[in-house]
Amino acid sequence: MTRTATISRSTKETEIKAHVGLDGTGAYDISTGIGFLDHMLEQLARHSLIDITLEAKGDLHIDFHHTTEDTGIVLGQAVAKALGDKAGITRYADVNLPMDECMTRVALDVSGRPFLVWDVTFTAAKLGDMDTELFREWFQAFAQHAGITLHVANLYGANNHHIAETCFKGLARALRTAITVDPRQSGRVPSTKGSLSV
Repeated sequence: MTRTATISRSTKETEIKAHVGLDGTGAYDISTGIGFLDHMLEQLARHSLIDITLEAKGDLHIDFHHTTEDTGIVLGQAVAKALGDKAGITRYADVNLPMDECMTRVALDVSGRPFLVWDVTFTAAKLGDMDTELFREWFQAFAQHAGITLHVANLYGANNHHIAETCFKGLARALRTAITVDPRQSGRVPSTKGSLSV
């Protein structure tokens, strides 16, 4: 079974095409026009071992909101499509992700019931040219369209770059475990309902 998907999204605000391979090596080719977002999505690919190709063109002359949110939408949709009926996956995962002085906890359930709990505070308004308030928008869009229940909590940390990076790396590591096929499931959907639909 090949767990791959390609999604395209075109609006008056953005034009995005993404391809994911869930059983990859973490290869990436990402261009959003937002340097810091590119850096975070590269971390997501590398540490989840999901191959990600993504090109986004957005209305960056206005601000970064639409491009940030819409990349979350498209990547979420691509992951959901690649997962199919989710047969055989591990489903649940959590990780405490350290980076120097910082620690962030990420827990998720590939449930088909999208929900985000975001307990992350930044003390700087921007990282590079990117507004830090947009990180929540990306995670909300991704969780909603991937169909996952996602909890992200920064436990402590002082450096805003580290806080953001641990959120994305924590998501990557938890997602890597949750979407892994568990041979003990014998191809079953990991739910007593028999379905994990979005």
